[in-house]
Amino acid sequence: MEKSDMKKGIVVICNLDTRGEDILFVRDLIRGRGHNPILLDFSMEEPPPVPGDIRCEEVASRGGLPIETVREYYRTNREAATNNQINGAAAIVTDLLNQGKVHGVIGIGGATSSLVSTGVMQQLPFGMPKLMATPIASLPRYTEKCIGTHDITMHHTVLDVVKMNPLLKAQIINAVGAICGMVEMTQGPDFTFDRPVIAISAFGFAEVTAQASVRFLEDAGFVPVVCHAQGKGDKAMDDMIDDGLFQGVIDLCTGGITENLFDGNRNPGSERLMAAVRKGVPAVLAPCGLDFLSYGGRPDKLAERKGRAQFVQDSFRIQVRTSAEELRQAAEVIAERLNQSRGPFSFLIPRKGWSSIDQEGKPLYDPEANAAFVNRLREKLHNKEAIQEVDLHLYTPEFARAAVDEFVRLYSGNIKSQQRSEI
Repeated sequence: MEKSDMKKGIVVICNLDTRGEDILFVRDLIRGRGHNPILLDFSMEEPPPVPGDIRCEEVASRGGLPIETVREYYRTNREAATNNQINGAAAIVTDLLNQGKVHGVIGIGGATSSLVSTGVMQQLPFGMPKLMATPIASLPRYTEKCIGTHDITMHHTVLDVVKMNPLLKAQIINAVGAICGMVEMTQGPDFTFDRPVIAISAFGFAEVTAQASVRFLEDAGFVPVVCHAQGKGDKAMDDMIDDGLFQGVIDLCTGGITENLFDGNRNPGSERLMAAVRKGVPAVLAPCGLDFLSYGGRPDKLAERKGRAQFVQDSFRIQVRTSAEELRQAAEVIAERLNQSRGPFSFLIPRKGWSSIDQEGKPLYDPEANAAFVNRLREKLHNKEAIQEVDLHLYTPEFARAAVDEFVRLYSGNIKSQQRSEI
């Protein structure tokens, strides 16, 4: 293999008390590629036969507990032991990152190793290469916990990482090749922008609008970043607003509110919208996704709403029309959250429909239910002027134009307000 011109530090998160030969193989592969492997040992069960470059005693101490307590907790309070090692390891890796000594992180192992390794990775910055090689990569609930809203790559080893053999060796070589390739090509976690960065929530039912919004924002002097509002993507968008990565948002797809209220497949959790509210960034909102609930593969939920209009893409993607009462409940939640906002916002209501499947002649067209939402929002929202009805359909470039124009107005007004307060 051709070696990289620059030696990079790669942390290997491992538990050497139950792993050994496989981890040393990983170390040697990284070293053979011309990089510097750093074995970070989080062992919790017993003293490892081979010490790491960063020993489990140091990890435990940095987490706040002596290793003896961690080993006791491993038997009596596993969660406390695990969290201590995650926090200790994350603090150490962060120090190495700040010192310029580490450029990527890899974890290899089973369930415990995956939870610890990805727990560390979740505390590292966006853009830093992070890879977890594990047989639990195929388990949705584990993977969801491991990845969350972070940029972590999961490599499915298929086999458990126990005792080297030719099949496991092939998977480890692939995983190490992946992390080495990442650190050799990555631009790293340091991002610089010469223009304000604006988030756009989007998915297929608002695709035309999102694409047009990107063009219009660029023309207006912004850097647009599109976040897929499938539950994790819109939650990630909110997390990045909280982290200060976005200076505003055009939130076209706010359907995560109803997905959370009624247990849909695109549920982003109970904090949707609150990041923009807390940070006070200018926000233009729209109702795409509030007009349906995603219940593909959920026969219980489909049975509960039997008789409702549906849009069936395939067995995994079935959209069920929301009712007037469900939309009233969503309006109350949205109003309650927006009433706390520290920044300027507008909620644009397209009178001719809210998504590509909510328009006249399409299966989920229901203007009466949409009107119930608008009426309740007007009733509950303190800032009545923030609700703007436009005689357009959401799934059009014209609506994107209206949303971007309104955003520019809010953004410019917010800048002027900040300048006046500084005088």
